[in-house]
Amino acid sequence: MHAALAPSSPLDAASLAPERPFSLPPLREELALLDGPAAYDGAPTWSLHDPVRNQFYRIDWPTFEVLARWHLGNPARIVEAIEAETTLSLSEEDVEVVIRFLAEHQLVRPLGEAGTARLVQQEKARHSTLWQWLLHHYLFFRIPLLRPDRWLVRQLPRVEMFYSRTFLYITLAALTLGLFQVARQWDHFAATLVDTFSWRGALGYGVALTLVKVLHEFGHAFTARRLGCRVPTMGVAFLVMWPVAYTDVNEAWRLTRRQDRLAVGAAGILTELAIAAWATLAWTLLPDGTLRGTVFMLATTTWVATLAINASPFMRFDGYFLLSDFLDFPNLHPRSFALARWDLRERLFALGEPIPECLPPARQRGLILFAYGVWLYRLTLFVGIALLVYHYFFKALGILLFAVEIGWFVILPIWREIGEWKRRWPQIKTSRGSRGKLWLLAVLAFIFVVPWNLQVSSQGLMRSARHYPLFAPGPATIAAMPVKPGQAVPAGQVLMKLDAVDAEYRQRLANARVSRLAWQAEVSGLDENLRARQPITVEELEAARAELAGANDELQRYTVTAPFPGVLADLSPDLRVGESVGRQQQLGVFIDPTAWVVETYLTDAEVERIAVGAGGRFLPETPGLPALALKVASIDRDATRALPDAMLAAGHGGEVLVRERNNQLIPERAVYRVVLAVEEAAPAQARVLRGSVVIYGRPKSLAGDFLRSGAALAIREAGW
Repeated sequence: MHAALAPSSPLDAASLAPERPFSLPPLREELALLDGPAAYDGAPTWSLHDPVRNQFYRIDWPTFEVLARWHLGNPARIVEAIEAETTLSLSEEDVEVVIRFLAEHQLVRPLGEAGTARLVQQEKARHSTLWQWLLHHYLFFRIPLLRPDRWLVRQLPRVEMFYSRTFLYITLAALTLGLFQVARQWDHFAATLVDTFSWRGALGYGVALTLVKVLHEFGHAFTARRLGCRVPTMGVAFLVMWPVAYTDVNEAWRLTRRQDRLAVGAAGILTELAIAAWATLAWTLLPDGTLRGTVFMLATTTWVATLAINASPFMRFDGYFLLSDFLDFPNLHPRSFALARWDLRERLFALGEPIPECLPPARQRGLILFAYGVWLYRLTLFVGIALLVYHYFFKALGILLFAVEIGWFVILPIWREIGEWKRRWPQIKTSRGSRGKLWLLAVLAFIFVVPWNLQVSSQGLMRSARHYPLFAPGPATIAAMPVKPGQAVPAGQVLMKLDAVDAEYRQRLANARVSRLAWQAEVSGLDENLRARQPITVEELEAARAELAGANDELQRYTVTAPFPGVLADLSPDLRVGESVGRQQQLGVFIDPTAWVVETYLTDAEVERIAVGAGGRFLPETPGLPALALKVASIDRDATRALPDAMLAAGHGGEVLVRERNNQLIPERAVYRVVLAVEEAAPAQARVLRGSVVIYGRPKSLAGDFLRSGAALAIREAGW
């Protein structure tokens, strides 16, 4: 742990006033002041070591000069001495900053009752209730298991070979050869990767990941001990209840060379990369079998874990500390966050507040952009973790942890920043640069909160209110087509005559049988044999007459007539006299051109916003056709089980998501059929038109949509 001090940091001097006006609290005797590396601007730095808690604090040149004259016992005398003996120019407020830092981190001995009370208060603040501890630590907590320092010292000679240039060159050669061989066997490599996507493969990856992470931590430990740093503990940490190894290498802050600290921070990643290189080469050389499968999991797990997790600077893993050491910028996250919050407030409100740290412009811009990237990454990560804990635990606890995760890591930081805006409200409302942005924010809030959207939009089909599809009852030949498409005809008018050879043949057979049985019944009195079977003959005659009636009815169906006054529409252009047609082949559609309706399908939330009699508009997809006024005629009370018209299905250019089952289109979510009457004359060329439907219903807001969706999701997932 480390902290950087800035002389311009704010201080509540009254809360830290010593008991005696001209006496500073004495420093703890066990503290050690160590030389540190030069800062990025060339200024010297030092590390203040607290051996009790094994924590290090980075201090700058002004702070060092204050501590070097601490024995003077008075801020004014310290300032006078610094100005007389150095080129620095400090104030008493700068000395009070150092006093506050030392007191907050318990680096001074308490004086009197006030000092003791302050320590007690700090200790109480550190200890939380059980539920607070669980809230803060269920995602990450550590359990120390080993004190490996002596063992590491004994084993150093055995691992010295891994730090040689020879091992480095051999590993680079193995990596090059392994990648070359994988490229030649890429199809087999990809197929093996797919084959491991199973429960057994997941178990193997878990074992491989555990082994790699243990070696990763030993890489940190051996490197730190090799450079003279003590390694007090090693153990296991739980990250979202997943165990991972950890090593305490805080003493790397003793190292004065930045290259040495980078070596300690990069040791884990380099260890994993070496394992990945040798495992990749081993996979290309070994025959198929258990050993080859093991090194495959070791190689793939190591590459992914190193590049996707450890190398990322967005979380406090190796990549973060490497970047912090490379930039020589301790406390990279909190300091960059402070800069980004200042930048956000200045861009929004132009308050003219002093910048938290004075840095070169390029570094300042880079840190601000880095902070925004970290926020975006953590927003995505915390939402993902929230979903993970929801699905990982049982339903009730999962919902609770999901709410805690989103509330604590997403909503609470935003709420705190809004609180800072509220505290600065007197300056914000008088700032000339913020007025336009406040108006823009008010407009956006108005759009988000006020229910201004009156429209319910969907997709629908316009067709005649009365339409009658014409089908061929069976195989036939067109004998006559007396009506032309679009011609108005009365009810009962013949639209089309079909010659059905099979139906006519069955009619003739039935007619002949009726004639034969009728003759037998008439002459049965003249013949003894016929008279004996007369009852049977009468029954057969009745059956034959029924068969003849059915044949006549069937043949009558081949004469297609108008069921109501209307026009013949959508006649196939291939139909002509003498053309053969098949069974159930559609010949055309007979419609009533005087009344039109539009059918659409809405979700339950959309149906709740409309009522019978509500107005609307229909906008045909066909270019050049006018929009038509609508009025809601009926709303189905039950959800549609199967979509009757494929033109509205997503696979046919429609908007209703469906899945096909048993030759039916089943909607993916509940939709309700709504029928709207067309209030004005339809275009002459209208038959069946697809288009957009707009219904004027009850208003809604965007905020209401979010709240309803969230409430519906919570109710559905909770099983209420």
